[in-house]
Amino acid sequence: MSTPAINPPDLLSTQPDAGAPDLAMPYSSLEFRQHQMFPRLSPAQIASLRRFAQPMSFKAGELIFETGRIALGLFVLLHGRVRICSRDSFGRSTLVTEHDDGHFMAEMAQLSGKPALIDGIALTDCETLVVSPDKLRALIVADAQLGEHIMRALILRRLGLIEQGLGPIIVGNGDDARLVRLQGFLRRNAYPAMVIDARHDAEAVTLLAGITTGPDDFPLVFCPNGSVLRAPDEAQLASCLGLVPTFERSHVYDVAIVGAGPAGLAAAVYAATEGLSVAVFDQRAPGGQAGASSRIENYLGFPTGISGQALAARAFQQALKFGAHLAIPGKVTCVDSEDGIHGLTLLDGQRVNARTVVVASGAAYRKPGVAGFDRFEGNGIYYWASPIEAKLVKGQDIVLIGGGNSAGQATVFLANFARSIRVLIRGADLNASMSKYLIDRIGSLPNVSVCTRCTLQTLEGDEAGLTHVHVRREEEGDETIETRHLFLFIGADPKTDWLMSSGVELDSHGFIVTGFARRSHTQAGTGIHYPLETSLPGMFAVGDVRSESTKRVASAVGDGAAVVSQIHAYLAHCHAAAQNV
Repeated sequence: MSTPAINPPDLLSTQPDAGAPDLAMPYSSLEFRQHQMFPRLSPAQIASLRRFAQPMSFKAGELIFETGRIALGLFVLLHGRVRICSRDSFGRSTLVTEHDDGHFMAEMAQLSGKPALIDGIALTDCETLVVSPDKLRALIVADAQLGEHIMRALILRRLGLIEQGLGPIIVGNGDDARLVRLQGFLRRNAYPAMVIDARHDAEAVTLLAGITTGPDDFPLVFCPNGSVLRAPDEAQLASCLGLVPTFERSHVYDVAIVGAGPAGLAAAVYAATEGLSVAVFDQRAPGGQAGASSRIENYLGFPTGISGQALAARAFQQALKFGAHLAIPGKVTCVDSEDGIHGLTLLDGQRVNARTVVVASGAAYRKPGVAGFDRFEGNGIYYWASPIEAKLVKGQDIVLIGGGNSAGQATVFLANFARSIRVLIRGADLNASMSKYLIDRIGSLPNVSVCTRCTLQTLEGDEAGLTHVHVRREEEGDETIETRHLFLFIGADPKTDWLMSSGVELDSHGFIVTGFARRSHTQAGTGIHYPLETSLPGMFAVGDVRSESTKRVASAVGDGAAVVSQIHAYLAHCHAAAQNV
């Protein structure tokens, strides 16, 4: 088998702990893992796989799967030879690899039933076994050893596509807030893309000839299916790429989970492994608030640390592996209940029914009450510290506001790239709000200074965006700091606006009241109390959105795991009650 070498990634990320490959944090090179990316299955492994497969034949020259179209599933090549190519929006083809007897053809898109990112062309007459996405998930669970080989290969192949910049082509100014937002959306969803800076790339001139009419068209996105999007938002891009799933209205899930942060993903994994049918919705990407953490070093089991995005990517893969249906992006706008069934309405008008709902919608980034703030949001103001932002601030002077652990993690990460960082906090020091290991690390960084008892006053800018930050220091008066980049880590408010019409009980700060903390219990007078249940029977709340929860990743994951046993108890009670009617 001939396989091209894959160049090391040009990504600003740190090495994860040893273990499974990671969609969010690529290894320094994949060329030494070709045997894992493209393993040859043994006769015994093929025999095990046959239980889940259907035979299918192809003639030489036929397309087995095609870029932009949903493939039938994973194909095992019994006899023949197949060429795997990537194809961009302009029909240009690039060889990825060629497969022969014993190899299988798929990547992460086939596990989740999403459109293929590559073409598979039969070079000779081929005999294959095809495993549908549902059967593939069943195979991975039923045969742990074979499942491990397949999962590793699927993930590594997706990494290879990401490294090569395959997928949609995004053209625009490299520091345009709209381009950065689209790039970040795709990256956090582990979707490959190529970004071309229209100001510095000669190829962009050719791409744009006769296509654009002016700056309002940027960024331009050339999708694999041939469509050209002009200044799309994330929902439009996701729709064009086929990332938004469709649901059967007649189907009733056991659990619908709103939010794909650590709490929601933990609930999805544990519920799916216990045989419950699960649907997960998140309007942007896996990770939630934790996804903004560039490195989490106090999470059990990761002594060298792990990024929030990497942790979310691993949980996302687990949820897919065990059969959860993930709708990301998929925004829930409201929920209502009738006869023990909860109906969720999505932004695109779809309705999804479930016997229970787990609210894991987390919190939204808090914004300071400063005049003109919205003008600079996306034009110099950031709530996230990822490799994308790190590239933007390289060699520059930046300001970061916040004194919690997320702020500390972002400071340590960005200090590797920025020339200087001014950290502004309201308190007298960091001791009351930040872990000691982060305080010590920040104290050792020569390009970081901490300014205490500071409040943000005003912002100033020009046509390109932010230029100055004006702050008031309690003892030293007003100060003006020149910067193009302001990072905000000042906490978050609960994302419960979509629940307003449901009547669920909230505390004075808008967080969801659960369990024994509720003032009243309305479960048909049974007197049964589930610690994570809300005031509405069958609706549970976990993670940061829950009142009195500990705002930590480990606590959120614990909530997500604990809620599954309570869901089982609730469903058993409902079944018993129905039997007695």
